Amino acid sequence: MTAKQHSDMAADSIEFECELPEPPEKVWRALTVPDLLAAWMMPNDIKPEIGGRFAFAKADGQIECEILDAEPERLLRYSWRERPAPGNAADPLASPLDNPMDSIVTFTLDRTVSGGTHLRIVHRGFARVATPAVAGAACRLSLNAHSPRQIIAANTPRLFLRAA
Repeated sequence: MTAKQHSDMAADSIEFECELPEPPEKVWRALTVPDLLAAWMMPNDIKPEIGGRFAFAKADGQIECEILDAEPERLLRYSWRERPAPGNAADPLASPLDNPMDSIVTFTLDRTVSGGTHLRIVHRGFARVATPAVAGAACRLSLNAHSPRQIIAANTPRLFLRAA
């Protein structure tokens, strides 16, 4: 990560970078085809068009999203708004860390010299509520967290490329 990239990150962001042998076309499909995205995330109805709305389905609610930027095989950015299922509303007296989160997810794809993809994922507004997990081998997880409570979670992008 360059110094400029680091300085551009918000205090509550996580960044995940990985070199993948698959070309950007295949990575783009894994990020934008509902069945392929569901294989590594959650069931969804994504349509990668700016202004398009979609949702990820969870057992305890849903994540409402809106496509903010979409440049095929290069950039995908969407809002991420967690909403509890009816009857599962967050306690209004609970800590802000217990409430649903609103954040922005950005995927940047750059073709490597070998024809693969350098994938960069930035989730702004996520680090303050994330839970621990292990990042995959051959990938780098960069934290810009300023508090011990800001522990980061990430899954290796290799999981979502198997079917793409």
